[in-house]
Parts: sequence; structure tokens; C-alpha cells
Amino acid sequence: MGRKKIFVWLQGLVVAFGGGGLFVVTFFDSSVLSFPFFPDAVMIELSIANPVRMPYYAAMAAMGSLSGCIVLYFLAKKGGEVFFHKHARGKAEKIKEWVDNNGFLSAFIPAVLPPPFPFKPFVLAEGVFQVPPHTFVLAILLGRGLRYGVEGILAVRYGDAALGFLKSHGGVFALSVVVVMLLLSVLTHFVFHGSPIKK
Repeated sequence: MGRKKIFVWLQGLVVAFGGGGLFVVTFFDSSVLSFPFFPDAVMIELSIANPVRMPYYAAMAAMGSLSGCIVLYFLAKKGGEVFFHKHARGKAEKIKEWVDNNGFLSAFIPAVLPPPFPFKPFVLAEGVFQVPPHTFVLAILLGRGLRYGVEGILAVRYGDAALGFLKSHGGVFALSVVVVMLLLSVLTHFVFHGSPIKK
């Protein structure tokens, strides 16, 4: 089945099954295929058509993406560094260093950021460099949940203009999330590790 036929098949699934179809779309997008902005567009269209079900659509999108990421995670865990370097290309060393030092954030931040920011190389790195599964799952679920939840809110509020808004200002939103998360990380580290506990 060619890529175009798969794309048409996925569109049909969304029309027929709504949230279930969205689950399949985000699963494939996060695992063996890539459809930049297509899952986001589907999430927005469904939320516009049925605003009351928006939280359900966001949850299905996040769960589908998480399922696809888990497949990649375990493939990378078994395939080793060769598999990772093949997909990460010239960014392999920087990604490895970031993952080694920031297991949670190295999955959470890419999960929030919109295309064209690379996502899958970080997912692969999480498996290759043995980030604990529970840390990986929590980071992806929170990151994708936040991303699709915000997209749903924008869709309900702005209608058809939401996707254009996301493409134009998604980077600003994502950057603000990254800054907040980094500040919280630094603050948490300072509070729990920066000062000795007095007895």
C-alpha cells in the first residue's frame, strides 16, 4: 500500500470512527510513518465539528501517539545505537547528551513541540539509552496530552483559523512551555538538592 493510499485510508477511518480513527492516525504518525500537521488538522477538525467531545479527542490523540512511541521505544531498545544513529543522523551526539542528563524533559519537550522540530530521534534515544519506561510513558503522555489539549481549545475558540494560528504561533507557545518546564526543573532541583536538610 502506497503512502497516498494509506493517507486516504486514514482519512476514511477518521470520518467513520472519529476518535478511534484519530487514535490510529496518531499511532502511525508516532511510529512507522510521518504525517506532519495531519494529526493536528484532524484533531482540530473533529473538535470544531463536535466541541463537547474535544477532551475525548485530545485523550485519544495522546493515547494513540503514546502507543506509537512505545513501539519505537522498544524497537530502539532492542535495535541499539546503530538504529538510533541511522535516524538521528548528525544530531545523534547532542541528543544522546541531552537524554543522558534529562530523561523526562528529553521526551516531554519534543512531544509538545510542533513540526518541523524532530520528535522521533528523541523517542529512539529514550529506548537506546535506557530511560526508565515509566519516566518515558509519563513524559510522552503529558507532553502529547498538553499539545492536543491546547489544539482542541484553540479549535473550539477560533474554529477553522486554529490550524493557521498553530502553524504561525505554535513555536512561540512551545517555547513558552519549554521555558516554564526548565524553570520548574531548576527550582525543583534547588529546593530538593540545593540546601541540606537540617536535623
